[in-house]
Amino acid sequence: MRYDRTDARILEIVQKNNRLTSDVIGELAGLSATACQRRMKKLRSEGIIEADVSIVSPKAVGNPIQMLVLVTLERERSDIIDKFKKAIKSSAQVVNGFYVTGDADFVLYITARSMEDYEQFTRRFFYENSDIKGIKTMVIMDRVKAGFAVPIEVPSEE
Repeated sequence: MRYDRTDARILEIVQKNNRLTSDVIGELAGLSATACQRRMKKLRSEGIIEADVSIVSPKAVGNPIQMLVLVTLERERSDIIDKFKKAIKSSAQVVNGFYVTGDADFVLYITARSMEDYEQFTRRFFYENSDIKGIKTMVIMDRVKAGFAVPIEVPSEE
């Protein structure tokens, strides 16, 4: 998956605002709208752009309670890990899930309507799963930054 300086500029632009038209993105990147569309199609097909998303306020849509949950599995076997990854992907309340190194096996970002709602979720999702050794929940007091933008390394000219 290679990209050039122009692609890097496109990536920087769309990470800030993916609703811009190809005309505007092209103008900012020094391309025609058609050339910009071709490059963006290629960036998507090569998996460099994984998705085009909008960041929604959890509070505005009725999920004001947000948690980070550290999950430790009973055993680290590939079948257990794969099964838990599948459960994470299928749960709407798990907004983000990460398989990590360190004291926990997974870190999950979860939203809920209320603490009672979260308690019901924990009973279903964690306590009924015999592969889970333990969880630690941290309630988020304030979401300081939300986004998916990553720093773009600009390739050197060769």
